[in-house]
Amino acid sequence: MDKQQRTGEGEQYDGGLLCRFAHLVLPYLEPADLASVSATCKALRVVSKSITSRRISDASRAMETYPISFFNSVDSELYAYFIYSPVQTLPTFPSIAGLCWGGEIGGSGRVRQDPFLIRVEGSNGCGCESCDLDCPCMDFSSGLPTRECGPSCQCGSECGNRLTQKGVSAKLKVVKDRIKGWSLVAADFTPKGKFICEYTGELLTTEEARNRQKLYDKISKSSRFPPALLVVKEHLPSGNVCMRINIDATRIGNIARFINHSCDGGNLCTMIVRSSGALLPRVCFFSSRDILENEELSFSYGDTTLNPTGSQCFCGSACCSGILPSEHT
Repeated sequence: MDKQQRTGEGEQYDGGLLCRFAHLVLPYLEPADLASVSATCKALRVVSKSITSRRISDASRAMETYPISFFNSVDSELYAYFIYSPVQTLPTFPSIAGLCWGGEIGGSGRVRQDPFLIRVEGSNGCGCESCDLDCPCMDFSSGLPTRECGPSCQCGSECGNRLTQKGVSAKLKVVKDRIKGWSLVAADFTPKGKFICEYTGELLTTEEARNRQKLYDKISKSSRFPPALLVVKEHLPSGNVCMRINIDATRIGNIARFINHSCDGGNLCTMIVRSSGALLPRVCFFSSRDILENEELSFSYGDTTLNPTGSQCFCGSACCSGILPSEHT
Protein backbone atom coordinates (compact mmCIF):
# COMPACT_ATOMS: atom_id res chain seq x y z
CA MET A 1 0.00 0.00 0.00
CA ASP A 2 1.56 3.29 -1.01
CA LYS A 3 1.66 6.48 1.00
CA GLN A 4 -1.00 8.27 -1.08
CA GLN A 5 -3.51 5.46 -0.54
CA ARG A 6 -2.87 5.39 3.20
CA THR A 7 -3.32 9.15 3.38
CA GLY A 8 -6.65 8.97 1.53
CA GLU A 9 -7.93 6.27 3.90
CA GLY A 10 -6.83 8.34 6.88
CA GLU A 11 -8.68 11.41 5.64
CA GLN A 12 -11.79 9.33 5.02
CA TYR A 13 -11.62 7.90 8.55
CA ASP A 14 -11.11 11.35 10.08
CA GLY A 15 -14.04 12.72 8.07
CA GLY A 16 -16.32 9.91 9.22
CA LEU A 17 -15.28 10.42 12.84
CA LEU A 18 -15.90 14.16 12.53
CA CYS A 19 -19.41 13.59 11.15
CA ARG A 20 -20.30 11.17 13.96
CA PHE A 21 -19.04 13.64 16.54
CA ALA A 22 -20.87 16.53 14.83
CA HIS A 23 -24.19 14.65 14.83
CA LEU A 24 -23.89 14.41 18.63
CA VAL A 25 -22.77 17.97 19.37
CA LEU A 26 -24.27 20.29 16.74
CA PRO A 27 -27.96 19.74 17.74
CA TYR A 28 -27.18 21.66 20.95
CA LEU A 29 -26.15 24.81 19.08
CA GLU A 30 -28.32 27.87 18.55
CA PRO A 31 -28.92 29.01 14.94
CA ALA A 32 -26.11 31.58 14.77
CA ASP A 33 -23.55 29.15 16.18
CA LEU A 34 -24.79 26.38 13.89
CA ALA A 35 -24.36 28.67 10.88
CA SER A 36 -20.81 29.56 11.96
CA VAL A 37 -19.82 25.91 12.30
CA SER A 38 -21.45 25.12 8.96
CA ALA A 39 -19.10 27.56 7.21
CA THR A 40 -15.92 25.81 8.40
CA CYS A 41 -15.90 22.73 6.15
CA LYS A 42 -18.02 20.61 3.80
CA ALA A 43 -18.55 17.75 6.30
CA LEU A 44 -19.95 20.07 8.98
CA ARG A 45 -22.01 21.92 6.39
CA VAL A 46 -23.74 18.64 5.46
CA VAL A 47 -24.46 17.81 9.13
CA SER A 48 -25.67 21.35 9.86
CA LYS A 49 -28.01 21.23 6.88
CA SER A 50 -29.62 17.99 8.10
CA ILE A 51 -30.08 19.45 11.60
CA THR A 52 -31.65 22.61 10.19
CA SER A 53 -33.98 20.51 8.03
CA ARG A 54 -35.16 18.54 11.07
CA ARG A 55 -35.74 21.72 13.04
CA ILE A 56 -37.83 23.21 10.23
CA SER A 57 -39.87 20.02 9.93
CA ASP A 58 -40.99 19.89 13.57
CA ALA A 59 -41.06 22.68 16.15
CA SER A 60 -42.16 20.17 18.81
CA ARG A 61 -38.99 18.04 18.51
CA ALA A 62 -41.17 14.92 18.10
CA MET A 63 -42.78 15.51 21.50
CA GLU A 64 -46.30 15.84 20.06
CA THR A 65 -48.54 13.45 18.13
CA TYR A 66 -48.21 15.37 14.86
CA PRO A 67 -45.12 17.21 13.57
CA ILE A 68 -45.48 21.01 13.53
CA SER A 69 -43.51 22.45 10.62
CA PHE A 70 -42.23 25.98 9.96
CA PHE A 71 -43.09 27.76 6.69
CA ASN A 72 -41.50 31.06 5.70
CA SER A 73 -41.75 32.76 2.31
CA VAL A 74 -41.15 36.22 3.80
CA ASP A 75 -37.48 36.38 4.82
CA SER A 76 -34.43 34.23 5.52
CA GLU A 77 -35.37 33.11 9.05
CA LEU A 78 -35.91 29.37 8.58
CA TYR A 79 -37.37 28.67 12.03
CA ALA A 80 -37.89 30.23 15.46
CA TYR A 81 -35.45 28.94 18.06
CA PHE A 82 -36.76 28.14 21.54
CA ILE A 83 -36.69 25.27 24.02
CA TYR A 84 -39.75 23.06 23.64
CA SER A 85 -41.69 21.89 26.69
CA PRO A 86 -45.08 20.18 26.31
CA VAL A 87 -45.88 20.80 29.99
CA GLN A 88 -45.56 23.55 32.57
CA THR A 89 -42.11 24.03 34.06
CA LEU A 90 -40.45 26.03 36.81
CA PRO A 91 -38.01 28.84 35.94
CA THR A 92 -34.67 27.09 35.84
CA PHE A 93 -31.83 26.30 33.51
CA PRO A 94 -32.99 23.81 30.89
CA SER A 95 -31.63 20.28 31.00
CA ILE A 96 -28.98 19.19 28.53
CA ALA A 97 -31.58 17.01 26.83
CA GLY A 98 -33.91 19.99 26.52
CA LEU A 99 -31.30 21.97 24.59
CA CYS A 100 -30.92 19.29 21.91
CA TRP A 101 -32.88 19.98 18.72
CA GLY A 102 -32.40 18.51 15.28
CA GLY A 103 -30.44 15.40 16.15
CA GLU A 104 -31.21 11.98 14.75
CA ILE A 105 -34.34 10.71 16.52
CA GLY A 106 -33.77 7.50 18.44
CA GLY A 107 -36.09 4.55 18.89
CA SER A 108 -37.59 5.59 22.23
CA GLY A 109 -40.70 7.07 20.59
CA ARG A 110 -42.83 9.87 21.97
CA VAL A 111 -42.96 9.80 25.78
CA ARG A 112 -45.50 12.16 27.32
CA GLN A 113 -44.19 14.13 30.27
CA ASP A 114 -46.20 14.44 33.46
CA PRO A 115 -48.65 17.36 32.93
CA PHE A 116 -48.90 17.99 36.68
CA LEU A 117 -46.05 20.13 37.97
CA ILE A 118 -47.09 20.07 41.64
CA ARG A 119 -49.33 17.42 43.18
CA VAL A 120 -51.43 17.61 46.34
CA GLU A 121 -50.65 14.53 48.40
CA GLY A 122 -53.65 12.85 50.03
CA SER A 123 -56.24 14.66 47.93
CA ASN A 124 -59.38 12.85 46.81
CA GLY A 125 -60.00 11.72 43.26
CA CYS A 126 -62.43 9.41 41.54
CA GLY A 127 -62.31 5.63 41.93
CA CYS A 128 -63.67 4.98 38.45
CA GLU A 129 -62.16 2.27 36.30
CA SER A 130 -63.75 3.81 33.23
CA CYS A 131 -65.04 7.35 33.73
CA ASP A 132 -68.43 8.39 32.33
CA LEU A 133 -70.81 11.31 32.87
CA ASP A 134 -71.29 10.24 36.51
CA CYS A 135 -67.59 10.74 37.31
CA PRO A 136 -67.31 13.29 40.18
CA CYS A 137 -64.26 14.86 38.50
CA MET A 138 -66.15 15.78 35.35
CA ASP A 139 -67.45 19.31 34.78
CA PHE A 140 -68.80 20.36 31.38
CA SER A 141 -71.21 22.96 32.78
CA SER A 142 -69.73 25.63 30.49
CA GLY A 143 -69.91 23.36 27.45
CA LEU A 144 -66.16 22.68 27.64
CA PRO A 145 -64.19 20.87 30.34
CA THR A 146 -63.13 22.97 33.33
CA ARG A 147 -62.33 20.01 35.56
CA GLU A 148 -60.72 16.67 34.72
CA CYS A 149 -59.41 13.55 36.38
CA GLY A 150 -55.90 13.91 37.72
CA PRO A 151 -53.06 12.32 39.68
CA SER A 152 -55.27 11.42 42.66
CA CYS A 153 -57.70 9.40 40.50
CA GLN A 154 -57.71 5.65 39.95
CA CYS A 155 -58.30 5.87 36.20
CA GLY A 156 -55.37 5.74 33.79
CA SER A 157 -53.99 8.07 31.16
CA GLU A 158 -56.43 6.72 28.53
CA CYS A 159 -59.43 7.99 30.53
CA GLY A 160 -61.78 10.09 28.40
CA ASN A 161 -61.88 12.76 31.09
CA ARG A 162 -58.22 13.64 30.55
CA LEU A 163 -58.76 15.42 27.24
CA THR A 164 -56.25 18.22 27.76
CA GLN A 165 -53.48 16.06 29.22
CA LYS A 166 -52.30 14.35 26.04
CA GLY A 167 -50.60 17.22 24.27
CA VAL A 168 -51.49 19.07 21.08
CA SER A 169 -54.49 17.38 19.49
CA ALA A 170 -54.85 19.34 16.22
CA LYS A 171 -52.73 19.38 13.07
CA LEU A 172 -50.91 22.71 13.08
CA LYS A 173 -48.08 24.60 11.40
CA VAL A 174 -46.09 27.75 12.13
CA VAL A 175 -46.18 30.30 9.29
CA LYS A 176 -44.23 33.58 9.00
CA ASP A 177 -46.41 36.60 8.29
CA ARG A 178 -44.84 39.70 6.76
CA ILE A 179 -46.37 41.98 9.41
CA LYS A 180 -47.17 39.83 12.44
CA GLY A 181 -44.16 37.55 12.36
CA TRP A 182 -44.59 33.88 13.24
CA SER A 183 -48.22 32.73 13.47
CA LEU A 184 -49.90 29.45 14.39
CA VAL A 185 -52.06 28.12 11.55
CA ALA A 186 -54.46 25.18 11.20
CA ALA A 187 -52.98 22.50 8.93
CA ASP A 188 -56.37 20.79 8.62
CA PHE A 189 -60.06 21.49 9.20
CA THR A 190 -60.72 21.86 12.95
CA PRO A 191 -64.31 21.54 14.22
CA LYS A 192 -65.84 23.79 16.87
CA GLY A 193 -65.14 22.71 20.46
CA LYS A 194 -61.96 20.78 19.71
CA PHE A 195 -59.11 20.97 22.21
CA ILE A 196 -56.12 22.58 20.50
CA CYS A 197 -53.32 22.86 23.03
CA GLU A 198 -52.26 24.03 26.46
CA TYR A 199 -50.23 27.21 27.00
CA THR A 200 -47.00 25.90 28.51
CA GLY A 201 -43.90 27.69 29.68
CA GLU A 202 -42.16 28.78 32.85
CA LEU A 203 -44.51 29.39 35.78
CA LEU A 204 -43.47 32.65 37.44
CA THR A 205 -44.30 34.49 40.61
CA THR A 206 -45.83 37.94 40.12
CA GLU A 207 -42.53 39.57 41.07
CA GLU A 208 -40.64 37.46 38.54
CA ALA A 209 -43.23 38.25 35.86
CA ARG A 210 -42.93 41.99 36.49
CA ASN A 211 -39.15 41.89 36.33
CA ARG A 212 -39.18 39.94 33.08
CA GLN A 213 -41.78 42.22 31.52
CA LYS A 214 -39.61 45.23 32.30
CA LEU A 215 -36.66 43.49 30.64
CA TYR A 216 -38.74 42.50 27.60
CA ASP A 217 -40.09 46.05 27.22
CA LYS A 218 -36.54 47.39 27.30
CA ILE A 219 -35.32 44.91 24.66
CA SER A 220 -38.35 45.54 22.44
CA LYS A 221 -37.53 49.25 22.19
CA SER A 222 -34.25 48.54 20.42
CA SER A 223 -35.12 45.40 18.42
CA ARG A 224 -38.01 43.34 17.11
CA PHE A 225 -38.32 41.03 20.09
CA PRO A 226 -41.41 38.79 20.46
CA PRO A 227 -41.98 38.05 24.17
CA ALA A 228 -44.53 35.39 25.10
CA LEU A 229 -45.39 36.20 28.72
CA LEU A 230 -49.05 35.36 29.36
CA VAL A 231 -50.83 36.67 32.46
CA VAL A 232 -54.23 35.13 33.23
CA LYS A 233 -56.41 36.39 36.06
CA GLU A 234 -59.35 34.42 37.46
CA HIS A 235 -61.85 35.72 39.99
CA LEU A 236 -62.55 32.92 42.46
CA PRO A 237 -66.16 32.09 43.51
CA SER A 238 -65.96 34.26 46.63
CA GLY A 239 -65.57 37.30 44.39
CA ASN A 240 -63.00 38.79 46.76
CA VAL A 241 -59.92 36.95 45.54
CA CYS A 242 -58.29 37.01 42.13
CA MET A 243 -55.91 34.22 41.21
CA ARG A 244 -53.10 35.18 38.85
CA ILE A 245 -51.20 32.76 36.62
CA ASN A 246 -47.97 33.93 34.96
CA ILE A 247 -46.65 31.70 32.16
CA ASP A 248 -43.59 32.77 30.21
CA ALA A 249 -43.04 30.89 26.94
CA THR A 250 -40.44 33.32 25.61
CA ARG A 251 -37.54 30.96 26.25
CA ILE A 252 -39.22 27.67 27.14
CA GLY A 253 -42.70 26.63 26.04
CA ASN A 254 -44.77 24.94 23.34
CA ILE A 255 -46.35 26.05 20.06
CA ALA A 256 -49.02 28.11 21.87
CA ARG A 257 -46.35 30.83 22.06
CA PHE A 258 -47.06 31.53 18.37
CA ILE A 259 -50.79 32.26 18.80
CA ASN A 260 -51.42 35.92 17.95
CA HIS A 261 -54.00 38.35 19.31
CA SER A 262 -57.24 39.31 17.59
CA CYS A 263 -59.38 42.21 18.79
CA ASP A 264 -62.57 40.38 17.77
CA GLY A 265 -61.76 37.46 20.11
CA GLY A 266 -60.32 35.25 17.39
CA ASN A 267 -61.31 31.63 16.85
CA LEU A 268 -60.08 30.21 20.15
CA CYS A 269 -61.53 30.31 23.63
CA THR A 270 -59.36 30.15 26.73
CA MET A 271 -60.30 27.75 29.53
CA ILE A 272 -58.71 27.30 32.94
CA VAL A 273 -58.76 23.55 33.55
CA ARG A 274 -58.28 21.94 36.96
CA SER A 275 -57.41 18.32 37.64
CA SER A 276 -58.07 16.28 40.80
CA GLY A 277 -54.91 16.09 42.88
CA ALA A 278 -53.04 18.82 40.99
CA LEU A 279 -52.27 22.05 42.81
CA LEU A 280 -52.10 24.31 39.76
CA PRO A 281 -54.69 24.74 36.99
CA ARG A 282 -53.63 24.82 33.33
CA VAL A 283 -54.51 27.32 30.60
CA CYS A 284 -56.03 25.49 27.62
CA PHE A 285 -57.31 26.55 24.20
CA PHE A 286 -60.37 25.18 22.39
CA SER A 287 -61.75 26.15 18.99
CA SER A 288 -64.66 28.57 19.46
CA ARG A 289 -65.96 27.84 15.95
CA ASP A 290 -65.09 25.73 12.93
CA ILE A 291 -61.59 26.61 11.74
CA LEU A 292 -60.67 26.10 8.11
CA GLU A 293 -57.42 24.64 6.83
CA ASN A 294 -54.72 27.34 6.52
CA GLU A 295 -56.65 29.70 8.81
CA GLU A 296 -54.62 31.46 11.49
CA LEU A 297 -55.43 30.67 15.13
CA SER A 298 -55.93 33.64 17.44
CA PHE A 299 -57.50 34.74 20.71
CA SER A 300 -57.95 37.96 22.63
CA TYR A 301 -55.00 38.87 24.86
CA GLY A 302 -57.27 41.06 26.98
CA ASP A 303 -58.48 44.63 27.40
CA THR A 304 -56.50 47.27 25.52
CA THR A 305 -57.47 49.95 28.05
CA LEU A 306 -55.04 48.41 30.54
CA ASN A 307 -52.11 49.87 28.63
CA PRO A 308 -53.08 52.64 26.16
CA THR A 309 -49.40 53.04 25.21
CA GLY A 310 -49.00 49.39 24.20
CA SER A 311 -47.52 48.12 20.96
CA GLN A 312 -49.35 48.51 17.66
CA CYS A 313 -51.87 45.77 16.84
CA PHE A 314 -51.86 44.19 13.38
CA CYS A 315 -54.73 41.71 13.83
CA GLY A 316 -56.64 43.19 10.87
CA SER A 317 -60.10 42.55 12.34
CA ALA A 318 -62.97 44.95 11.66
CA CYS A 319 -62.97 46.05 15.30
CA CYS A 320 -59.19 46.37 15.68
CA SER A 321 -58.34 48.95 18.36
CA GLY A 322 -54.87 49.54 16.94
CA ILE A 323 -53.23 48.68 20.28
CA LEU A 324 -51.96 45.29 21.33
CA PRO A 325 -53.35 44.40 24.78
CA SER A 326 -50.88 44.29 27.63
CA GLU A 327 -50.90 45.44 31.20
CA HIS A 328 -48.58 47.24 33.56
CA THR A 329 -47.49 43.92 35.01
